Amino acid sequence: MVRIVLGVEYAGDMFEGWQAQRHGRTVQDVLERAVSSIAGERVKTQVAGRTDTGVHATAQVTHFDTTAVRPMSAWVRGVNTHLPPSVVVRWAREVDETFHARFLAYERTYRYILFNSPTRPAILAGKVGWFHVPLDETLMADAATRLIGTHDFSAFRAAACQAKSPIKVMRDARVTRVGQYIAFDFRASAFLHHMVRNLVGALVYVGKGHYPPAWIEALLQTRDRVRAAPTFEPAGLYLCGVSYPPNWSLPGDGRIIALPQLPLL
Repeated sequence: MVRIVLGVEYAGDMFEGWQAQRHGRTVQDVLERAVSSIAGERVKTQVAGRTDTGVHATAQVTHFDTTAVRPMSAWVRGVNTHLPPSVVVRWAREVDETFHARFLAYERTYRYILFNSPTRPAILAGKVGWFHVPLDETLMADAATRLIGTHDFSAFRAAACQAKSPIKVMRDARVTRVGQYIAFDFRASAFLHHMVRNLVGALVYVGKGHYPPAWIEALLQTRDRVRAAPTFEPAGLYLCGVSYPPNWSLPGDGRIIALPQLPLL
């Protein structure tokens, strides 16, 4: 039995989330079918972080066990021949049985891309979020810095969240703008269910002048989800990196998707 770890990229708007479902329309479903075809046996995957319907990933990490002996190229090029265009395996590594994609990850990075324009996006529909009112990125950047540190993020936690503790360590939080596109970047020890989308919703309230940046600190202290902003749409959310101890020598810590800078047409 060998353990293989894969780096996977996918367009989440083409699937109903990561986790396998009876209907088979999830990223895990199509990936396991593709890997099983190459392995010649049924394979089950373990993932660094389950993503919801509509959420994308540029650097998801997953592992599986198999008795099949294959060159690493088979787990990349071979598996990719069995995958739809919206999913691709970027790299593969053989690891020992002590590796676990979820439990050994000590940090994750997300980017949310927002199109700030009076009219909705068309070419990038499903790949970016949208907000029609002009937003002040300076105010949002100020508010984002107040998230850095160890906090109880209950005010940004979905009701269905199954995490054992709402306390997480936010190591970086920033907001940048390129033209009509705004990026919200978050790097933390772990994230609660819908936490990033809830943070973006709150920062947008600040950006449109509804609340001052200090409101974010007040929300953290109240720990009350009801007082926070609504959950933002999933379209612009990307899992961009999962970090592991360096002894595993996995390729990089992620690929941050770039903000569009030039017209597409």
